Amino acid sequence: MDARLIKNLFAWFLWLLLIVIWNYGYPLASPTEDVLVSIALAMILRILQRTLMK
Repeated sequence: MDARLIKNLFAWFLWLLLIVIWNYGYPLASPTEDVLVSIALAMILRILQRTLMK
């Protein structure tokens, strides 16, 4: 496998894990909050991926 693909898969699985943790940690969050958190986590992971995983 390509190293870039592995890094992208790792970032995607990390994002998914954090979303699952969010959903179990805050089960009463509104759908709007869920979407905002998922977007924020995606942006944070994208920034980390560009800076730390070069």
